[in-house]
Amino acid sequence: QVQLVESGGGLVQTGGSLRLSCAASGFALGYLAIGWFRQAPGKEREGVSCISSGDGRTNYADAVKGRFTISRDNAKNTVYLQMNSLKPEDTAVYYCAVSRHCTVLRTSDYTHWGQGTQVTVSS
Repeated sequence: QVQLVESGGGLVQTGGSLRLSCAASGFALGYLAIGWFRQAPGKEREGVSCISSGDGRTNYADAVKGRFTISRDNAKNTVYLQMNSLKPEDTAVYYCAVSRHCTVLRTSDYTHWGQGTQVTVSS
């Protein structure tokens, strides 16, 4: 059974850091692109970052460029999202999901969503 499980969320002060993990089971994560998305209360889910299979090419939303870094460890079947210089507007539930390609961060291109992990940044 294909499954993604997010972890690593929590409460952090402005300027702090967190590292989220997206652990895959039921398939080899290295053969697919993985995307991170987030959804704040009352807002639509938005793309944060993705990483392609193969060459590991990455893509970031403008709001997180220079602060967030996505990476993958195929041996551990896990993708990470390192989040630095966090801001209150980064507060959201963060989700990972699977796609064929890492191009436009569009939710409709992604499947097998995890349950999400809460990130709260206090001011």
